Amino acid sequence: MVIHEGCEGTRREELKRLRVGINAHLLSGEAGYRRAGIHQYVAQVLRHLPVDDGLEYVVFTRHEADFLQRQGMTAVSTTWPTEKRAARIVWEQTVWPWQAWRRGLHLLHSTAFVAPLFSPCPAVITVYDLSFLHFPDRFPASQRWYLTSQTRRSCRRARRVITISESGRQDVHRFFGVPLSRIDVVVPGVDEMYRPYPVEVVNRFRAEKGYGRYLLHVGTLQPRKNIPTLLEAFARLAKPDLSLVLIGGKGWLYEEIFARVQILGLTERVHFTGYVPDEELPLWYNAAELLVLPSVYEGFGLPALEAMACGTPVVAANSSSLPEAVGNAGLLFAPTDVAELAERLTAVCHNPQLSAKMRALGLAHAAQFSWERAGRETAVVYQAAMAAGAVEEG
Repeated sequence: MVIHEGCEGTRREELKRLRVGINAHLLSGEAGYRRAGIHQYVAQVLRHLPVDDGLEYVVFTRHEADFLQRQGMTAVSTTWPTEKRAARIVWEQTVWPWQAWRRGLHLLHSTAFVAPLFSPCPAVITVYDLSFLHFPDRFPASQRWYLTSQTRRSCRRARRVITISESGRQDVHRFFGVPLSRIDVVVPGVDEMYRPYPVEVVNRFRAEKGYGRYLLHVGTLQPRKNIPTLLEAFARLAKPDLSLVLIGGKGWLYEEIFARVQILGLTERVHFTGYVPDEELPLWYNAAELLVLPSVYEGFGLPALEAMACGTPVVAANSSSLPEAVGNAGLLFAPTDVAELAERLTAVCHNPQLSAKMRALGLAHAAQFSWERAGRETAVVYQAAMAAGAVEEG
C-alpha cells in the first residue's frame, strides 16, 4: 500500500505503511466509573485493530496497558496527569501534534471528540454522543462551551468522523453540517465474557448478594439516565419481593436520585452497588430478571447488548440510539411515561413465555455485534481518510 501524504514531507513512493497516531488518554488506569462507556469502546477497538494490512499504530495513553503490547502497535505513555481535563486538553493541543511531527505519523485519530487545532497531518474523530447539545443545562458552562466549539471545529476539519450509531451520525450532520458521506458508523461489539452462565453458578451468585429477584440498571448516575422515572415506575410494581439494583458510579447531579428513593419509601428495595469490576458484571446480568434502560439519550446503549448476550430480557426507552441497540429483541417505552414503563416491567416479570421469547431473541440479536468487526471497520476508515487526501491531491 502506497500512502500519498505524510507529516514530514516524506517522498510518497517511500511510504510503505500507514502510521496512525491514536489519542487514547481516556483509557482509565484504575477501577471506577470512568472504566465504563468510552473507556470500554476505545480499549476494545484497540484490541481488535488489524495489523496485517499495511497499518501501524502509535497509541498515546496516560497509563500502560498490556493489550497494547502487540505486533504493529507502539504504546507511548506520559507523565502528564491527563486524567484531569485541563491537563488532557493542553496535552492534546501541544504535545500530541509535536509527537505526530517527530514520529512521522500520517494520520491522527482522536478517540474522543477533539483534534489538535494545529496538526501536521489529517485527522479522524470519534464522536460518541452530543449530550452537551441536547442537554446544555446539564453541563457546566465552560465544559459545554469547550465541547461544543471544539467538537464542531474538529468534525468539520476531519477527513472522516466516526459515530457509534446511526442516531449519532444524523446528530453530527444536523448540528455541525458535516456531510453524511464523511461520517462512518462503527457500532460496539460484545465481549465473549458476556454469555449465559450455568444455573448453579447464577443461583450461587444471587444467594451471595442476597437481593433475591431483582431488576437491573447499569450506567453512571447522571441526569440523562432518567433514573427518577425508573424509580417511579418501580414503586408502582405490585411485587414486594422484587428489588432494583443500580450499578454505576456517581457522575453529576445525582442527588435527586437518592432523594427520590427516600420520598418513594424504597430504601429497603433499591440498592446502589457503585462501580462493579468488569469480570463480575456478566454475573449481575445473568442473575437479573431484566435490564432496564430508561435513558432520554444514549450514544448507543451497550448494556443492552451485554445483557442480551447473557440471555437477559431488556426494556429500554425509545429514544436516540436505544432502538438501534435493542432491535426487535426488547420492549420499548416513551422515556417520560411512567405508567408505560411500569406496564412493560410487569409484563416481563409476570409472563414467563414473554420472558423466554425475549431471551431467545436477545441472544440472536447480540450475536450480530462483534468487536473484531468494529476494529476492522475502524481501520477501513483510516484508509478511506488517506484515500480522500490522495483524491484531493490528484
